[in-house]
Amino acid sequence: MIYGYIRVSTDKQDCANQKLGIESKAGALGLRIDKYIEDSGISGTREPEKRALGGILRRLHENDVIICSELSRLGRKMFMIMRILEQCMHIGAKVYTVKDGYELGDNIQSKVLAFAFGLSAEIERDLISQRTREALINLQKRGVKLGRPAGGRNAHHVIDGQENTIIDMYLAGISKRQIARTLHVSPPTISRFLENRK
Repeated sequence: MIYGYIRVSTDKQDCANQKLGIESKAGALGLRIDKYIEDSGISGTREPEKRALGGILRRLHENDVIICSELSRLGRKMFMIMRILEQCMHIGAKVYTVKDGYELGDNIQSKVLAFAFGLSAEIERDLISQRTREALINLQKRGVKLGRPAGGRNAHHVIDGQENTIIDMYLAGISKRQIARTLHVSPPTISRFLENRK
């Protein structure tokens, strides 16, 4: 499957220009776009899962191709772009960009990128671990008891008494998954709690 991915603010002309560029790139590669996916009026800082882009990533198979105008169309944060490219590389899908001539495939550029992915993931794991330890130490100093409260596993009550702990850990930069693991609850439980606080 060959996907053309377009992300624009509200500028229809920009959308048309991106599409023309993608069509031209596809032609140069001897490909034909099977489906266009567009995120219109959506910031590139929003996680891919909350954009139409996430739909492509969930459906990707080996040898599928994504063509977009430039890497910044995929996201506005370096690590976000790297996560997206890492996912594509793991699946065996290819990514091509029009303006910056980027290619993610079976080449030396991709192998170098794979090394960078591994290194950055290791650094990120270390940073998360460090933030978690620091946050837990601070919470324990304040007398906060960690873990599931006594009295059963009823989903409605699993975070009773843990609300401030969850918020403190989240504000300290600890991931929802790590918070859930620390407090012995499911990640969706943490996500629902934090969403309801907004």
